[in-house]
Amino acid sequence: MKKFLKAILPAGFKANGISCGLKKSGKLDLALIYSQFPALVSAKFTTSSIMAAPLIVNQKHLKSAKRFQAVLANSGNANCFTGKSGIKDAQSSAGYLARELKIAKNSVLINSTGIIGKRLDVAKIKRGIRKLVLGLSSSGIHRAKMAIMTTDTFAKEVSLSLKIGAKLVHICGIAKGAGMIAPNMATMLCFILTDAAITQAALDKATGAAVDKSFNCISVDGCMSTNDTALVLANAAAGNRVISGGADLASFSQALASICLDLAKMVVTDAEGATKFIQIDVTQAKHPQEAKSVALSIANSVLFKAAVFGQNPNFGRIAAAVGASGYKIKEEKLKIRLGSLKGKRVKLTVSLSRGKAKCTVYTCDLTPEYIKINAAYN
Repeated sequence: MKKFLKAILPAGFKANGISCGLKKSGKLDLALIYSQFPALVSAKFTTSSIMAAPLIVNQKHLKSAKRFQAVLANSGNANCFTGKSGIKDAQSSAGYLARELKIAKNSVLINSTGIIGKRLDVAKIKRGIRKLVLGLSSSGIHRAKMAIMTTDTFAKEVSLSLKIGAKLVHICGIAKGAGMIAPNMATMLCFILTDAAITQAALDKATGAAVDKSFNCISVDGCMSTNDTALVLANAAAGNRVISGGADLASFSQALASICLDLAKMVVTDAEGATKFIQIDVTQAKHPQEAKSVALSIANSVLFKAAVFGQNPNFGRIAAAVGASGYKIKEEKLKIRLGSLKGKRVKLTVSLSRGKAKCTVYTCDLTPEYIKINAAYN
Protein backbone atom coordinates (compact mmCIF):
# COMPACT_ATOMS: atom_id res chain seq x y z
CA MET A 1 0.00 0.00 0.00
CA LYS A 2 1.36 3.40 -1.01
CA LYS A 3 -0.10 6.60 0.44
CA PHE A 4 -0.08 10.22 -0.78
CA LEU A 5 -1.17 13.23 1.28
CA LYS A 6 -2.88 14.75 -1.71
CA ALA A 7 -5.93 13.95 -3.77
CA ILE A 8 -5.22 11.86 -6.87
CA LEU A 9 -8.33 10.82 -8.77
CA PRO A 10 -8.69 7.10 -9.52
CA ALA A 11 -9.34 5.94 -13.09
CA GLY A 12 -12.67 6.96 -14.57
CA PHE A 13 -13.25 9.97 -12.31
CA LYS A 14 -13.20 13.67 -13.13
CA ALA A 15 -13.91 16.70 -10.96
CA ASN A 16 -14.17 20.48 -10.87
CA GLY A 17 -14.87 23.36 -8.53
CA ILE A 18 -16.04 26.89 -9.27
CA SER A 19 -17.46 30.01 -7.63
CA CYS A 20 -21.14 30.42 -8.43
CA GLY A 21 -21.77 33.29 -6.02
CA LEU A 22 -23.15 31.51 -2.95
CA LYS A 23 -20.25 32.83 -0.89
CA LYS A 24 -20.04 36.61 -0.64
CA SER A 25 -16.26 36.28 -0.51
CA GLY A 26 -16.19 35.01 -4.09
CA LYS A 27 -14.35 31.86 -3.02
CA LEU A 28 -15.05 28.50 -4.66
CA ASP A 29 -18.43 27.20 -3.52
CA LEU A 30 -19.67 24.58 -6.01
CA ALA A 31 -18.01 21.21 -6.58
CA LEU A 32 -18.69 18.32 -8.94
CA ILE A 33 -17.31 14.78 -8.97
CA TYR A 34 -18.21 12.71 -12.02
CA SER A 35 -17.64 9.04 -12.78
CA GLN A 36 -17.50 8.10 -16.44
CA PHE A 37 -18.67 4.64 -15.44
CA PRO A 38 -21.73 4.03 -13.24
CA ALA A 39 -20.46 3.41 -9.72
CA LEU A 40 -21.65 1.56 -6.66
CA VAL A 41 -22.14 3.82 -3.64
CA SER A 42 -22.05 3.19 0.08
CA ALA A 43 -23.40 6.11 2.09
CA LYS A 44 -23.51 7.20 5.72
CA PHE A 45 -25.59 10.16 6.90
CA THR A 46 -26.23 12.15 10.06
CA THR A 47 -28.41 10.51 12.70
CA SER A 48 -30.03 13.87 13.48
CA SER A 49 -33.83 13.87 13.20
CA ILE A 50 -33.53 17.32 11.61
CA MET A 51 -32.02 16.24 8.32
CA ALA A 52 -31.05 18.60 5.49
CA ALA A 53 -33.00 18.49 2.22
CA PRO A 54 -30.13 17.07 0.12
CA LEU A 55 -29.86 14.05 2.41
CA ILE A 56 -33.58 13.36 2.10
CA VAL A 57 -33.25 13.47 -1.68
CA ASN A 58 -30.13 11.28 -1.60
CA GLN A 59 -31.89 8.62 0.44
CA LYS A 60 -34.64 8.47 -2.18
CA HIS A 61 -32.09 8.17 -4.98
CA LEU A 62 -30.25 5.41 -3.12
CA LYS A 63 -33.49 3.43 -2.91
CA SER A 64 -34.41 3.87 -6.57
CA ALA A 65 -31.01 3.40 -8.24
CA LYS A 66 -28.19 0.87 -7.93
CA ARG A 67 -25.40 2.86 -9.56
CA PHE A 68 -24.45 6.54 -9.55
CA GLN A 69 -22.34 8.90 -11.63
CA ALA A 70 -22.27 12.36 -10.08
CA VAL A 71 -21.82 14.09 -6.73
CA LEU A 72 -22.74 17.79 -6.61
CA ALA A 73 -21.82 19.76 -3.49
CA ASN A 74 -22.17 23.41 -2.55
CA SER A 75 -20.80 25.34 0.41
CA GLY A 76 -22.15 28.58 1.84
CA ASN A 77 -25.68 27.26 2.41
CA ALA A 78 -26.77 24.02 4.13
CA ASN A 79 -30.25 23.90 2.51
CA CYS A 80 -31.60 22.71 5.84
CA PHE A 81 -34.67 23.75 7.84
CA THR A 82 -36.07 24.98 4.52
CA GLY A 83 -39.12 22.69 4.34
CA LYS A 84 -40.58 21.41 1.09
CA SER A 85 -38.96 24.28 -0.80
CA GLY A 86 -35.54 22.97 0.20
CA ILE A 87 -36.33 19.50 -1.09
CA LYS A 88 -37.62 20.98 -4.33
CA ASP A 89 -34.42 23.02 -4.67
CA ALA A 90 -32.24 19.94 -4.15
CA GLN A 91 -34.26 17.94 -6.67
CA SER A 92 -34.12 20.78 -9.17
CA SER A 93 -30.32 21.02 -8.88
CA ALA A 94 -29.98 17.26 -9.37
CA GLY A 95 -32.25 17.31 -12.39
CA TYR A 96 -30.46 20.23 -14.03
CA LEU A 97 -27.06 18.57 -13.57
CA ALA A 98 -28.38 15.25 -14.87
CA ARG A 99 -29.56 16.92 -18.09
CA GLU A 100 -26.17 18.59 -18.59
CA LEU A 101 -24.34 15.30 -18.06
CA LYS A 102 -26.97 13.27 -19.93
CA ILE A 103 -27.39 10.82 -17.07
CA ALA A 104 -30.35 9.67 -14.96
CA LYS A 105 -31.53 12.14 -12.33
CA ASN A 106 -31.42 9.52 -9.58
CA SER A 107 -27.77 8.79 -10.37
CA VAL A 108 -26.91 12.24 -8.93
CA LEU A 109 -26.19 12.71 -5.22
CA ILE A 110 -26.60 16.23 -3.79
CA ASN A 111 -24.72 17.75 -0.85
CA SER A 112 -24.79 21.12 0.86
CA THR A 113 -22.92 22.71 3.75
CA GLY A 114 -23.03 26.12 5.36
CA ILE A 115 -25.65 28.25 7.09
CA ILE A 116 -28.84 26.51 8.25
CA GLY A 117 -32.26 28.05 7.73
CA LYS A 118 -31.77 30.06 4.56
CA ARG A 119 -33.19 28.98 1.22
CA LEU A 120 -30.64 27.91 -1.37
CA ASP A 121 -30.18 30.19 -4.39
CA VAL A 122 -30.73 27.51 -7.02
CA ALA A 123 -30.52 30.03 -9.86
CA LYS A 124 -26.86 30.62 -9.04
CA ILE A 125 -26.19 26.89 -8.93
CA LYS A 126 -27.89 26.32 -12.27
CA ARG A 127 -25.91 29.13 -13.87
CA GLY A 128 -22.72 27.54 -12.59
CA ILE A 129 -23.45 23.94 -13.55
CA ARG A 130 -22.62 24.26 -17.25
CA LYS A 131 -19.26 25.86 -16.42
CA LEU A 132 -18.72 23.16 -13.83
CA VAL A 133 -19.39 20.39 -16.36
CA LEU A 134 -17.28 21.94 -19.11
CA GLY A 135 -14.33 22.23 -16.74
CA LEU A 136 -14.33 18.59 -15.58
CA SER A 137 -10.83 17.11 -15.60
CA SER A 138 -8.66 14.49 -13.94
CA SER A 139 -6.91 17.29 -12.02
CA GLY A 140 -10.11 19.08 -11.05
CA ILE A 141 -10.25 17.43 -7.64
CA HIS A 142 -7.96 20.19 -6.37
CA ARG A 143 -10.65 22.78 -7.09
CA ALA A 144 -13.43 20.53 -5.84
CA LYS A 145 -11.75 20.05 -2.45
CA MET A 146 -11.57 23.84 -2.01
CA ALA A 147 -15.19 24.39 -3.06
CA ILE A 148 -16.63 22.31 -0.19
CA MET A 149 -14.81 24.20 2.59
CA THR A 150 -16.57 26.48 5.10
CA THR A 151 -14.63 27.41 8.25
CA ASP A 152 -11.85 24.99 7.32
CA THR A 153 -8.35 26.48 7.25
CA PHE A 154 -6.96 23.76 4.97
CA ALA A 155 -8.28 21.15 2.56
CA LYS A 156 -8.44 17.57 3.80
CA GLU A 157 -7.16 15.09 1.22
CA VAL A 158 -5.39 11.75 1.00
CA SER A 159 -4.90 9.03 -1.62
CA LEU A 160 -3.40 5.58 -1.74
CA SER A 161 -2.88 2.63 -4.05
CA LEU A 162 -2.86 -1.09 -3.33
CA LYS A 163 -2.63 -4.32 -5.27
CA ILE A 164 -5.68 -6.53 -5.70
CA GLY A 165 -4.37 -9.56 -7.53
CA ALA A 166 -2.34 -8.30 -10.49
CA LYS A 167 -4.15 -4.95 -10.70
CA LEU A 168 -3.35 -1.66 -8.99
CA VAL A 169 -6.39 -0.13 -7.27
CA HIS A 170 -6.59 3.52 -6.20
CA ILE A 171 -8.58 5.23 -3.44
CA CYS A 172 -8.88 9.01 -3.04
CA GLY A 173 -10.63 10.91 -0.26
CA ILE A 174 -11.49 14.55 0.34
CA ALA A 175 -13.40 16.01 3.28
CA LYS A 176 -14.48 19.24 4.92
CA GLY A 177 -15.15 19.92 8.57
CA ALA A 178 -13.80 22.02 11.42
CA GLY A 179 -16.76 22.83 13.69
CA MET A 180 -20.01 21.13 14.73
CA ILE A 181 -18.11 17.86 14.96
CA ALA A 182 -19.65 15.02 16.95
CA PRO A 183 -19.81 11.23 16.57
CA ASN A 184 -22.56 9.30 14.76
CA MET A 185 -21.23 10.88 11.58
CA ALA A 186 -18.98 13.72 12.57
CA THR A 187 -20.24 17.00 11.11
CA MET A 188 -18.63 16.98 7.73
CA LEU A 189 -18.80 16.08 4.10
CA CYS A 190 -16.54 13.29 2.91
CA PHE A 191 -16.24 11.92 -0.61
CA ILE A 192 -14.14 8.82 -1.19
CA LEU A 193 -13.56 7.55 -4.71
CA THR A 194 -12.10 4.24 -5.85
CA ASP A 195 -11.67 2.46 -9.17
CA ALA A 196 -11.94 -0.91 -7.42
CA ALA A 197 -14.34 -3.57 -8.65
CA ILE A 198 -16.23 -4.68 -5.55
CA THR A 199 -19.62 -6.09 -4.62
CA GLN A 200 -22.19 -3.87 -2.90
CA ALA A 201 -22.19 -6.05 0.19
CA ALA A 202 -18.40 -5.91 0.47
CA LEU A 203 -18.34 -2.13 -0.08
CA ASP A 204 -21.00 -1.59 2.60
CA LYS A 205 -19.12 -3.80 5.05
CA ALA A 206 -15.81 -2.00 4.48
CA THR A 207 -17.44 1.45 4.67
CA GLY A 208 -19.33 0.69 7.87
CA ALA A 209 -16.20 -0.56 9.63
CA ALA A 210 -14.07 2.35 8.39
CA VAL A 211 -16.57 5.04 9.43
CA ASP A 212 -17.17 3.47 12.83
CA LYS A 213 -13.50 3.72 13.80
CA SER A 214 -12.83 7.13 12.25
CA PHE A 215 -15.60 9.69 11.75
CA ASN A 216 -17.61 8.15 14.58
CA CYS A 217 -14.61 8.43 16.90
CA ILE A 218 -13.95 12.17 16.69
CA SER A 219 -15.47 15.13 18.47
CA VAL A 220 -14.64 18.83 18.40
CA ASP A 221 -17.57 20.32 20.29
CA GLY A 222 -20.10 17.50 20.66
CA CYS A 223 -22.50 19.29 18.29
CA MET A 224 -24.03 17.12 15.59
CA SER A 225 -24.96 18.72 12.29
CA THR A 226 -27.87 18.17 9.94
CA ASN A 227 -25.84 17.57 6.77
CA ASP A 228 -23.22 14.99 7.75
CA THR A 229 -22.45 12.75 4.78
CA ALA A 230 -19.81 10.23 3.81
CA LEU A 231 -20.01 8.73 0.33
CA VAL A 232 -17.81 5.98 -1.07
CA LEU A 233 -18.04 5.52 -4.85
CA ALA A 234 -16.55 2.47 -6.59
CA ASN A 235 -16.61 2.43 -10.42
CA ALA A 236 -14.62 -0.78 -11.20
CA ALA A 237 -12.38 1.03 -13.73
CA ALA A 238 -9.25 -0.67 -12.33
CA GLY A 239 -10.36 -3.96 -13.85
CA ASN A 240 -9.33 -6.00 -10.82
CA ARG A 241 -10.96 -9.27 -9.87
CA VAL A 242 -14.16 -8.39 -8.03
CA ILE A 243 -13.65 -7.95 -4.30
CA SER A 244 -16.24 -9.95 -2.39
CA GLY A 245 -14.47 -11.30 0.67
CA GLY A 246 -11.37 -13.03 1.94
CA ALA A 247 -7.92 -11.50 1.67
CA ASP A 248 -8.97 -9.05 -1.05
CA LEU A 249 -11.69 -7.54 1.13
CA ALA A 250 -9.36 -7.45 4.11
CA SER A 251 -6.78 -5.49 2.11
CA PHE A 252 -9.36 -3.09 0.69
CA SER A 253 -10.97 -2.59 4.10
CA GLN A 254 -7.62 -1.79 5.67
CA ALA A 255 -6.90 0.77 2.94
CA LEU A 256 -10.33 2.39 3.23
CA ALA A 257 -10.04 2.53 7.02
CA SER A 258 -6.65 4.23 6.65
CA ILE A 259 -8.13 6.87 4.32
CA CYS A 260 -11.04 7.57 6.67
CA LEU A 261 -8.88 7.78 9.79
CA ASP A 262 -6.44 10.17 8.13
CA LEU A 263 -9.29 12.45 7.06
CA ALA A 264 -10.92 12.25 10.50
CA LYS A 265 -7.67 13.25 12.21
CA MET A 266 -7.31 16.17 9.78
CA VAL A 267 -10.77 17.39 10.78
CA VAL A 268 -9.76 17.40 14.46
CA THR A 269 -6.42 19.02 13.66
CA ASP A 270 -8.32 21.82 11.89
CA ALA A 271 -10.93 22.19 14.64
CA GLU A 272 -12.22 25.73 15.05
CA GLY A 273 -9.90 27.66 17.34
CA ALA A 274 -8.07 24.55 18.53
CA THR A 275 -4.47 24.65 19.70
CA LYS A 276 -4.13 20.99 20.74
CA PHE A 277 -4.92 17.60 19.20
CA ILE A 278 -5.96 15.13 21.90
CA GLN A 279 -5.88 11.35 21.64
CA ILE A 280 -7.93 9.50 24.25
CA ASP A 281 -7.25 5.78 24.72
CA VAL A 282 -9.66 3.90 26.96
CA THR A 283 -8.44 0.41 27.80
CA GLN A 284 -9.46 -2.60 29.92
CA ALA A 285 -13.18 -2.03 29.39
CA LYS A 286 -15.79 -4.79 29.57
CA HIS A 287 -16.78 -4.36 25.92
CA PRO A 288 -16.03 -2.00 22.99
CA GLN A 289 -19.18 0.10 23.51
CA GLU A 290 -18.23 0.77 27.12
CA ALA A 291 -14.74 1.87 26.06
CA LYS A 292 -16.17 4.13 23.36
CA SER A 293 -18.81 5.67 25.63
CA VAL A 294 -16.24 6.50 28.30
CA ALA A 295 -13.82 7.94 25.72
CA LEU A 296 -16.52 10.12 24.19
CA SER A 297 -17.71 11.29 27.61
CA ILE A 298 -14.22 12.63 28.21
CA ALA A 299 -13.87 14.02 24.67
CA ASN A 300 -17.13 15.95 25.02
CA SER A 301 -16.37 17.32 28.49
CA VAL A 302 -16.15 21.10 28.19
CA LEU A 303 -14.30 21.21 31.51
CA PHE A 304 -11.65 18.72 30.38
CA LYS A 305 -11.14 20.47 27.04
CA ALA A 306 -10.84 23.88 28.71
CA ALA A 307 -8.34 22.47 31.20
CA VAL A 308 -6.18 21.11 28.39
CA PHE A 309 -6.19 24.54 26.73
CA GLY A 310 -5.04 26.07 30.01
CA GLN A 311 -2.38 23.35 30.39
CA ASN A 312 -4.02 22.46 33.69
CA PRO A 313 -3.63 18.73 34.55
CA ASN A 314 -6.89 18.61 36.48
CA PHE A 315 -7.51 14.87 36.88
CA GLY A 316 -10.84 15.61 38.55
CA ARG A 317 -12.27 16.72 35.21
CA ILE A 318 -11.35 13.37 33.69
CA ALA A 319 -12.66 11.31 36.61
CA ALA A 320 -15.94 13.24 36.54
CA ALA A 321 -16.37 12.60 32.81
CA VAL A 322 -15.72 8.87 33.28
CA GLY A 323 -18.32 8.76 36.05
CA ALA A 324 -20.86 10.54 33.84
CA SER A 325 -20.47 8.01 31.00
CA GLY A 326 -23.40 5.90 32.16
CA TYR A 327 -21.26 2.98 33.26
CA LYS A 328 -20.56 2.09 36.90
CA ILE A 329 -16.79 2.49 37.06
CA LYS A 330 -15.20 1.81 40.44
CA GLU A 331 -12.97 4.61 41.66
CA GLU A 332 -10.31 2.27 43.03
CA LYS A 333 -10.01 0.53 39.65
CA LEU A 334 -9.69 3.70 37.57
CA LYS A 335 -6.21 4.56 36.32
CA ILE A 336 -5.45 7.83 34.51
CA ARG A 337 -2.26 8.70 32.65
CA LEU A 338 -2.14 12.18 31.14
CA GLY A 339 0.80 13.18 28.99
CA SER A 340 2.39 16.62 28.80
CA LEU A 341 0.00 19.48 28.04
CA LYS A 342 2.72 21.80 26.74
CA GLY A 343 2.93 20.52 23.16
CA LYS A 344 0.37 20.55 20.36
CA ARG A 345 -0.38 16.84 20.80
CA VAL A 346 -1.75 15.45 24.05
CA LYS A 347 -2.28 11.80 24.92
CA LEU A 348 -4.61 10.55 27.63
CA THR A 349 -4.88 6.89 28.64
CA VAL A 350 -7.69 5.75 30.91
CA SER A 351 -7.70 2.15 32.18
CA LEU A 352 -10.96 0.82 33.63
CA SER A 353 -9.59 -2.53 34.90
CA ARG A 354 -12.81 -4.30 33.86
CA GLY A 355 -11.86 -6.34 30.78
CA LYS A 356 -9.87 -6.41 27.55
CA ALA A 357 -11.86 -4.06 25.25
CA LYS A 358 -10.44 -0.71 24.14
CA CYS A 359 -11.25 2.30 21.98
CA THR A 360 -9.43 5.40 20.74
CA VAL A 361 -11.20 8.73 20.26
CA TYR A 362 -9.76 12.01 18.98
CA THR A 363 -10.71 15.51 20.11
CA CYS A 364 -9.21 18.96 20.73
CA ASP A 365 -9.06 21.68 23.35
CA LEU A 366 -11.73 24.34 23.78
CA THR A 367 -10.45 27.88 23.29
CA PRO A 368 -11.72 31.47 23.35
CA GLU A 369 -11.18 31.51 19.57
CA TYR A 370 -13.82 28.78 19.13
CA ILE A 371 -16.35 30.98 20.92
CA LYS A 372 -15.33 33.98 18.82
CA ILE A 373 -15.77 32.07 15.54
CA ASN A 374 -19.19 30.66 16.42
CA ALA A 375 -20.53 33.80 18.10
CA ALA A 376 -20.18 35.58 14.77
CA TYR A 377 -21.25 32.73 12.42
CA ASN A 378 -24.49 33.54 10.62
